[in-house]
Amino acid sequence: MHDPDAFDRRVLIHAPIGRDGAACRELLERSGLVAHVCVDLAELLTQIERGAGVVFIAEEGLFGRDIDPIATWVARQPPWSDLPFIVLTSRVEQVAVVSWRQHLVESLRNVSMIERPLRPINLSSAVQSALRARDRQHQVAALMRAQERAASELEELVAARTAELGQANAELMRQMAERAKYDEVLRQSQKLEAVGRLTGGIAHDFNNLLMVITGGLSLLNKPQSPERRQRIEEGMRTAAERGAGLSKQLLAFARQRPLSPQSVDLPRQIGGMQELLDRTLRGDVEVETDFADGLWPAEVDPAELELVLLNLCVNARDAMPNGGTITILAENAHDASSRGMRGAFVRLSVQDTGTGMTPEVKARVFEPFFTTKEIGKGSGLGLAQVHGFATQSGGAIEIDSEPGRGTCISLLLPRSEKIPHDEGHHLIDFNTDRPGEAGRGEVLLVEDDDEVASLVSEMFGQLGWSVCRVASADAALGALANDRHIDLVFSDVMMPGSMNGVQLAQQIRRRRSNLPIVLTSGYPEAVRADADAAGLTLLPKPYGLQDLARHVSRFLPA
Repeated sequence: MHDPDAFDRRVLIHAPIGRDGAACRELLERSGLVAHVCVDLAELLTQIERGAGVVFIAEEGLFGRDIDPIATWVARQPPWSDLPFIVLTSRVEQVAVVSWRQHLVESLRNVSMIERPLRPINLSSAVQSALRARDRQHQVAALMRAQERAASELEELVAARTAELGQANAELMRQMAERAKYDEVLRQSQKLEAVGRLTGGIAHDFNNLLMVITGGLSLLNKPQSPERRQRIEEGMRTAAERGAGLSKQLLAFARQRPLSPQSVDLPRQIGGMQELLDRTLRGDVEVETDFADGLWPAEVDPAELELVLLNLCVNARDAMPNGGTITILAENAHDASSRGMRGAFVRLSVQDTGTGMTPEVKARVFEPFFTTKEIGKGSGLGLAQVHGFATQSGGAIEIDSEPGRGTCISLLLPRSEKIPHDEGHHLIDFNTDRPGEAGRGEVLLVEDDDEVASLVSEMFGQLGWSVCRVASADAALGALANDRHIDLVFSDVMMPGSMNGVQLAQQIRRRRSNLPIVLTSGYPEAVRADADAAGLTLLPKPYGLQDLARHVSRFLPA
């Protein structure tokens, strides 16, 4: 019996001419290696099959000989094995010799060439290097055998676990049947919760409508001019029609706030926001507009468009702490692409000269709740809402930004083939020409429902207040900018945008701690705890003129 490891590290030598074989063996043995001289190719093949670490061959011992048996053994090696061969060559460069050498390399595969004259250091170095490579091959073989054993053990383990799983599966089926009973109970509970949310939402909407009707009735009891009386009656009629329409939509209640797209003339719509933008942005921020000639109208919800544009301008302002320029551009995009569809769009862009965004921030700006602003300065919902508006409108959003070079956010909005409405919807409506007693003060009315806002403005007018109406919390903060004089803030709780009425009140108190605030809601129970905790007055909808007068009278000068 022989030691397999010793055989696997042997150096087989085949140099049948002269003393090369004996000399090489003596040299390698002095280096501590085991060497064996093979007298012919048959013995060489036999010894290779017994085990070898490297084979050293003088090429003259192979020239003209049949090396196919050795080549066949080389080709049939296990996948991990690649036995190294070292061939001692001469300086002969005849065409036939060069061609034969090429054939030899192709047949033996792992071949290194050493030219004569042979130096001991060259031979020792080449053999040691080849043995190290052979050792690594044996390590790979050991790892493969270990993997095979592990696979076999794993199969046995899988078989045992399969039997266990069969028993566990039966128990699981029993538990699933029991779980199904509890799930049914949970579903019923969730249905009740959904009905509760639905009821609250419907109550809010209907109380808004009832607010217009009951408030209008209370105003009709007062002396009115024919024009004002007609306006109040028209508002009441519109509210009743909206109530009838709402009742037909109850079966489709489970959806987001719907958009009301219409044909919008962008230059006229955006131009109507100039006063709002001037009040919202700082004095060191300049707003410029650049609208292409022949600009198409866009098919969008005008109110949501203004909220989006205001949001983008506020973000641009915050990105320019030392001031700068915001440019609002619009152009026709004849063959733009949006969500895999190509067609005619209007590209509306807001470009600033601010700090710009890093690639990491740019990759996340549309994620909900992601913000780089300080706590209390941003909710992280602004750009997510802009993205949602663009996609829900049938368009897309693009962003181009680099640190130090500013940011440009572009909205691809669908082109409208219809003629735009003559009157645009605007988030802010400064109306200080209300009849009634003069000198009561100026109220900032925050209400997104146009009919409710019109009626409440009339009611405040009857009480002697001047009214500045805005349609969102963001617009309200803009109206309070630049130290505009306001004596009272009267705000709805539920409205579009990133803040509700309670959050708006908290923001206002940080800016003007002494400014009186009254909140109103058609679903007061949902927000009463938050309002009470913040020390805010809450007037439930619907309310009449006397109710309004009673709540705001405490804020009149003594």
